[in-house]
Amino acid sequence: MTRRPKVYGDSRSGNCYKIKLLCAELHIDYDWQEVDILAGDTHTTQFLAMNPNGKIPLLALTDGRYLPESNAILAFLADGDRLAGADRFTRARVLQWMFFEQYSHEPNIATSRFIVKYLGNPPEQAQSLEAKRAGGYKALGVMEQQLAQQAHMAGEDFTIADIALFAYTHVADEGGFSLDDYPAIRTWIERIRARPYFVTMGSA
Repeated sequence: MTRRPKVYGDSRSGNCYKIKLLCAELHIDYDWQEVDILAGDTHTTQFLAMNPNGKIPLLALTDGRYLPESNAILAFLADGDRLAGADRFTRARVLQWMFFEQYSHEPNIATSRFIVKYLGNPPEQAQSLEAKRAGGYKALGVMEQQLAQQAHMAGEDFTIADIALFAYTHVADEGGFSLDDYPAIRTWIERIRARPYFVTMGSA
């Protein structure tokens, strides 16, 4: 057991960055354990004992329990706070957009970034990369429509839904997606960057 929560993560990963953003917002102290996924760190016997799915981020709680999956970690850490939604309906809307992030946004935009940034954009992945473009731009279009009507994804207030979607949207260009035609998204990105406890990706 640890004296404070410990996060196993990769500083370049958007899913891991989500946890850093939320912990900064909520002033949660934690320890960070850098994990190299390309070197196989998530498939060691020790890591698989903590998360049999062999993925990061992974939150180690002070009581010895472990919690994987980035959006589950966000929901756990923000439980009871307005960042999880101020009322029952807003909480459901927050979950709606977090599910959207995992099913419609992340598989296209985050995966494209992984191919380019982690794998070095190898020629054998060109077809796979191209196949993700339509879905990625569709997800950005849905976000643009929402953010053209309100300040944040689940309403006027900043929530963990914004954290979930900001992580990979603000670096969408690293996967080959241009935000030039999405002014509402660009404004939203700057709004989040202006928050008082904002931390950049890769920061300690």
